Amino acid sequence: MTATNPAFSAASISENFARTREQIARTCIEAGRQPDDVILTAVSKTQSPEALSAALAVGQKVFGENRVQEAYQHWAHQREGLELRLIGPLQTNKSEDAVKLFDVIETLDREKLAKALADAMAKSGRSVRVLVQVNTGAEPQKAGVMPQDADALIETARMKYGLAVEGVMCIPPVDEDPVPHFQLLKNIADRNGLAVISMGMSGDFEAAIRCGATHVRVGSALFGARNPAKTG
Repeated sequence: MTATNPAFSAASISENFARTREQIARTCIEAGRQPDDVILTAVSKTQSPEALSAALAVGQKVFGENRVQEAYQHWAHQREGLELRLIGPLQTNKSEDAVKLFDVIETLDREKLAKALADAMAKSGRSVRVLVQVNTGAEPQKAGVMPQDADALIETARMKYGLAVEGVMCIPPVDEDPVPHFQLLKNIADRNGLAVISMGMSGDFEAAIRCGATHVRVGSALFGARNPAKTG
């Protein structure tokens, strides 16, 4: 079941989208980039139908989801005209469902998943773009390929499995300066000829833009702090 901050109104969501978009545009200009160089991915996990409707009402078209099942609940009935991006870890047994719904899977981090995605695309006849998630902090509890193995996974996904790898993604450690992690990811993208760099969240997306992000994944700055999803 999803949960959202009950005090967070549609009007405040609209204001937050406007403010965040202005921050993105201003930071791009300060960094010598065009305002439309960076795409805002609204992180819609755990949000209520009312919050999602408020986001759609201000013209948001790109959404990031962490779980396949929840994404179906949010978007299966209103899929038209949207770009859906999977930004959470993907189990291989959910690959077929993910390929049917998402336009982009940002969390490819192992060869086994590359094979599962290639098989799912062949079965469904639907091509999905992918990003390789890099565990820039080498955190044992976090998904993502190790930085030293990223180049090999990118090549394997492209050449062995024919996947459309268009970029890379990372989630820096919460207790570290994110800038070195963003710079590391940008270097991996550049040397592999990848145009898409998904990095930066609510607390650090401006730094990510200065380091070359093309997509920023923003949740709480748009929708407010999440309440834990209710269970039982």
